[in-house]
Amino acid sequence: MSDADRPRPGTRLTFRWRKWDGSPHWEHDCLFLGSDDWGDWVGQPAGWRSHRPGREITAAGPNVTLIPPSGEYALTFNQAPPADYRVYIDLAWDVHWTGTEPGGIDMDLDVIRDVHGRIWIDDEDEWDEHRIAQGYPLDVVARLEQLATELKGRVEASAPPFDDATAAPWFDRLAALRR
Repeated sequence: MSDADRPRPGTRLTFRWRKWDGSPHWEHDCLFLGSDDWGDWVGQPAGWRSHRPGREITAAGPNVTLIPPSGEYALTFNQAPPADYRVYIDLAWDVHWTGTEPGGIDMDLDVIRDVHGRIWIDDEDEWDEHRIAQGYPLDVVARLEQLATELKGRVEASAPPFDDATAAPWFDRLAALRR
């Protein structure tokens, strides 16, 4: 998406996830925050809605999400407290903008850093089940398994943009836009 096509900071939008088979998954009500060298950023104020078939939640605290140009993941930072995890990376396929809203295919694997500093790859059981049931191509499987390991290492090293310092100004921007 070119700079001219991006929404204005503060524009309300919905980040739409789907599964590999095209079925709907999480939808998050967000604000477009802006862009930096790492990609585009959206934010969700406390109390805003996220839902998927069979489940709905409201954000207990603010969060900001990086959408990198690679389209291979979405990196979410949560303010803690109240969240019990600080970093949540959804491994994805084809995260991109459709018109003025972002979306992508959630590929099950996640990399998480909790508020105590523990880091792990999550949902490997779901990954194993879905990659067979939904017929993920072998090259996609190999790439995302490699990526999960790479991202875990980058989170462990606190390498930008996986460090708190990179997300801090975006939390400030989210707060300023909500005033």
